[in-house]
Amino acid sequence: MTKTLLLIFLGGGTGSLFRYGVQLLLHQRITPFLFPWATLSVNIAGSFLIGLFYAWSARFNFSDETRLLLTTGLCGGFTTFSTFSHESLDMLKQGFYGSFALYLCASVILGIGAAFAGGWIGK
Repeated sequence: MTKTLLLIFLGGGTGSLFRYGVQLLLHQRITPFLFPWATLSVNIAGSFLIGLFYAWSARFNFSDETRLLLTTGLCGGFTTFSTFSHESLDMLKQGFYGSFALYLCASVILGIGAAFAGGWIGK
């Protein structure tokens, strides 16, 4: 159990650092107040990766520890539902209803599509 917790911890920290790097990269190129591209990007990429990792886990018979490292740890640390929620609420408060609707639909539809694509490619 201790080994599993340590692996999840390490995966989560690594995922968080990757997310921070993506946010730095995209925020330097795109004004974050126009649309939350960085959060959308990490959530779609993370959805793809979790689909891929679950497919690989079944295909290559990953250990529970490896699967948890990659899914709960890495993908959990990389993606960010809380930031998505905060940015969505900010758009609503500021009256950016079109951006809010686009962000909501893109996040859900592209996220599910990316998870499907990752799972399909992983098989």
